Amino acid sequence: MMGMNPRQMKKLMRQLGIKMEELNGVKEVVLRLEGKEIVLKEPAVTVMVVQGEKTYQVIPKSEEVREVLEIPEEDIQLVMEQAGVDRETALKALKETKGDIAEAILRLTEGA
Repeated sequence: MMGMNPRQMKKLMRQLGIKMEELNGVKEVVLRLEGKEIVLKEPAVTVMVVQGEKTYQVIPKSEEVREVLEIPEEDIQLVMEQAGVDRETALKALKETKGDIAEAILRLTEGA
């Protein structure tokens, strides 16, 4: 198949029941993993359908890894109760302290 021109390749793929389509206008693709996200920026995305199964090929111009802090609801509730604050304030304090419950409560109650 080396040296085959693109038109011949498309024809062969069509005969084999393989459909390919470019997705235009894709800004980013986000892969969410436990504790982090991988953001693929300005990717070229191709959708290939083989025997009814879709496969996505993603080729990004750049990527960025972001750490994600997941704060359990129980932690938010505990900070709310102990510091006497609303949910939004408790969540903000937990994010600022990277999930440290004791530090969040201390920060919220020191100024009271």
